Amino acid sequence: MKILLIEDDLELGNGVRIALEDQGLQVTWVRRLGDALHAIDTQACDLVLLDLGLPDGDGLALLARLRRERLPMPVLILTARDALEDRLAGLDSGADDYLVKPFALAELLSRVRALARRSFGLVNDTIEIRQLALHEATMRVTVDERAVELSRSEFELLCLLMKRADRVLTRRVLEEQVLPGGLDNESNVLDVHMSNLRRKIGPGYIRTVRGVGYVIDRTAPARGGA
Repeated sequence: MKILLIEDDLELGNGVRIALEDQGLQVTWVRRLGDALHAIDTQACDLVLLDLGLPDGDGLALLARLRRERLPMPVLILTARDALEDRLAGLDSGADDYLVKPFALAELLSRVRALARRSFGLVNDTIEIRQLALHEATMRVTVDERAVELSRSEFELLCLLMKRADRVLTRRVLEEQVLPGGLDNESNVLDVHMSNLRRKIGPGYIRTVRGVGYVIDRTAPARGGA
């Protein structure tokens, strides 16, 4: 499970990151609202841990954007704001849970597990778009219930595209997230992986946005794709 941790306090953030990673979770930790917005746009995540009092803005602004764009990941607010009106504001804005600082790491981990159980996408660990299904925990992909064999890089690319369905991901984002570092502008490694993916899962899923990147559309017909 991939978690986006948004916390500006260095000591607290580092402690939370270590506790989560000790549970086998993947953590991206940012300390500013701007970096959090960039992470949301460029990375797939399953759960957001959100501090509200950030140096460059209020975390509620990010929460409002997530819900406005109907992004499905659950959000757990971590904040020192303990007044009832603050709790109500956070929950009414779309947060799934609210934890007041200071808190015990054991309680935080328990709440993270509870959110994972309650979230449909995390309980089943499956993403489905038309006849295409990706099972993240087992790294299994099926088309019309037929198993498709993918390399790790192909699987990571497909997972990222499916989690961000209907959103165009730039070539640079795809290369930075799932391909070995150091690729230059002349590299065609991404194109090779995309060609292999299209051949394996069939046409109509991965669409090229010329000069920008790639996207998987949820509702496009599964034929005649670019």
